[in-house]
Amino acid sequence: MPATIALNRRATHDYFIEERFEAGVMLEGWEVKSLRAGRVQLDQAYVLLKDNAVWLFGALITPLATVSTHINPDPQRTRKLLMHAREIRKLIGHVERKGYTLIPLALYWKSNRVKLEIGLAKGKKQYDKRAAEKERDWQRQKQQAFRMNLK
Repeated sequence: MPATIALNRRATHDYFIEERFEAGVMLEGWEVKSLRAGRVQLDQAYVLLKDNAVWLFGALITPLATVSTHINPDPQRTRKLLMHAREIRKLIGHVERKGYTLIPLALYWKSNRVKLEIGLAKGKKQYDKRAAEKERDWQRQKQQAFRMNLK
């Protein structure tokens, strides 16, 4: 069972997630130490396809004070994602021809390696967000009424 490092909670609020992919992340040593300390944010991050490669932009990995004494770390540097060529070609087809967006969903450990879950997504309109919120409220009210009937 993978241990979650960080989640992008805004992703399901702002997008319809059509398909999910797993990618490895190329990191430096100080970044891995910061991830172990839980110092990462994915809410402003996004994924782009450039030169038949997949790149993670805007993910903030805050360096630890003990690590940054001998190097000059860049907390928001662009990080390359590792995927099979077949998966990259599939993503290119969806993004360029069908108008999908790639967004990072979760960062987690999988057998001592850092993996990033990428979502192939379409943006939600404002009325879609309101409908989803209304549905959540209705489900919550149903659960509360059901609990009251059990007591």
